[in-house]
Amino acid sequence: MITSFELFAGAGGCALGLEQAGIHPVALVENNKDACNTLRLNRPSWNIIEQDISTVDFTGFTGKVDIVTGGFPCQAFSQAGKHGGFDDPRGNIFFQFVRALREVRPILFIAENVPAILTHNSGQTFQHIQKTLSDLGYDVEYSVLNSCDYSVPQNRLRVIIIGALSCSGARPQFPLPHVWKYTLKAALYAGSLYETNCPRSPGYSYSEAKKKVLDLVPPGGNWRNLSEDTQQKYMGKGFYSTGGRTGIAKRLSFDQPSPTILCSPAQKQTERCHPTETRPLTVRESARIQTFPDDWQFCGSIASQYKQIGNALPVNMARALGEAAVFYLNNVRYLYKKDYR
Repeated sequence: MITSFELFAGAGGCALGLEQAGIHPVALVENNKDACNTLRLNRPSWNIIEQDISTVDFTGFTGKVDIVTGGFPCQAFSQAGKHGGFDDPRGNIFFQFVRALREVRPILFIAENVPAILTHNSGQTFQHIQKTLSDLGYDVEYSVLNSCDYSVPQNRLRVIIIGALSCSGARPQFPLPHVWKYTLKAALYAGSLYETNCPRSPGYSYSEAKKKVLDLVPPGGNWRNLSEDTQQKYMGKGFYSTGGRTGIAKRLSFDQPSPTILCSPAQKQTERCHPTETRPLTVRESARIQTFPDDWQFCGSIASQYKQIGNALPVNMARALGEAAVFYLNNVRYLYKKDYR
C-alpha cells in the first residue's frame, strides 16, 4: 500500500484525487476549522491534524510515508497579491514544508503553487526553493501544468514541483496530458464528466446595479463588450489601468473551459458569471468545475465554502499526479527492491 502525508490539506481536493489513484493518506494537516470539518464529514476515517503546521511533530512518521504532498500558501507569490514572497509570513510556511520532508523522509514529494512563484524576485525565490529541496537529498523537477489537460473543465495553471530521493535511481515523471478537453458544459450538465445535471445549491447573487451591467455581456464576453460609457461607470479608476483585465464583468461560455475558479465568484476583478443566467456560479457549480463529486459536502458559511473550493487542487488533476506517483514508486521498488530511506 502506498501512503501519503498531506500538508495544507484544505477541503481535500488533493487528498481525494490521490485516494482515487490508490494512495492511502496516513495524516492530513490543516488549521482552518471549516476545512477540517469538511474533511471529517466526508472521510470520518481520515486522521485530521487540526493545528498550526509549525506546532506539528512529524518525527513519529519518519520512514513510514511514501509521499508528502502540499500546496504551501500561494497568496504571498500570486499575481493578485502583494508579491511579498518570503517576506510575507505565508511565504515562510514553505520552510515548514521543508521541515516535514526532513523529519518524515518520504521517497517522493509533490508540491504545488502559482506560476508567479517562478518569476518572483527575478527568479531568485524559486532558485532558493529548488536549492533548499535539493540540499535535502532530492532530485527536483518542476513544470507548469494546466488542469484542463487532466480532465478538469477549467484553465488553471499551477507549478508542480516533484522530488524523489536522489538515491532511488530514477527521476520523477509528470503525468502525460489527456487527449480530451472538457468544457464548462461538461461540468454543469449530464454527459461525459458527470452523470446528472448539476444539483441546486446556495450561492451569491448580484446587486441590481451589477446585474443590469452583466445583462449586457454575452457568453464568453467581458467589460470590452460594454459601451465605453458603461465601461467607465462600472470600472471606475480601473478603466484607466493597464493589462487585459479579462476577469472584469466576465460571463462564462458553455463551449470553453472555465477560467480559474477563485475564492469568490463575484468580485469585480474576478467575475465568474453563469453563461445564460445573470448570477455568480453557485457553490456546487464551482465544486464541479474543480471536479469534486456531488456527494463531497462543504462545511461553514457560503463564503467559507467558496474559499475552500477556490483554494483546492482540482480533484482530477490530483488523481493524474497520484497515478504518475504510483507508477514511479511501483517501478522503483520493482527495479531496485529496496526502500532508500
